[in-house]
Amino acid sequence: MDSQTEALFRVVHAHTLAKTGLSAAALAEVGRARALLEQGSQRGDEVPFWGLAWGPVAPSVFSRTAKVFETLGDHRAAAAEYLHAAATRPAGTYARIVALDLVAGAELHLKRGRIEQACATFGQAMDHMEGVRSVRTRKAVKTMRADLAPFRARGLRCAAELDERAVSFLATA
Repeated sequence: MDSQTEALFRVVHAHTLAKTGLSAAALAEVGRARALLEQGSQRGDEVPFWGLAWGPVAPSVFSRTAKVFETLGDHRAAAAEYLHAAATRPAGTYARIVALDLVAGAELHLKRGRIEQACATFGQAMDHMEGVRSVRTRKAVKTMRADLAPFRARGLRCAAELDERAVSFLATA
């Protein structure tokens, strides 16, 4: 098996370990996945077609790593990994996946009380949703509206602007 595909397996295993409360083992698996990813990209390993189900391997590993950190309660690291995953997908492709990674990162910023950073990241997600029609993106936009409602009520401009975009998106989606 090539190193990049093994990295995918390792990071999924890390997420399983995190879900079962084995945080040290989960973090060790994340480290192994990262090392394998780097090794595979240096060697130019050919990834089997099924290993590319979610797109290029590296952003998939970063997104799953974010899920590991989120499960372990490290919201700062998880948000950073979601943003890294979104930034490393090829431009113009995987818009839905990029948008959902950005939404997940924004939600974590919100949990950490970083409202303006959350709004900015939600805005980036909305940019990627242009032309995307899926149940998951609609749900994400509805959840975003609900999460930002208290901030709109307080008059926070970025929350109000996002809400306008969300209403428009939902009307056409």
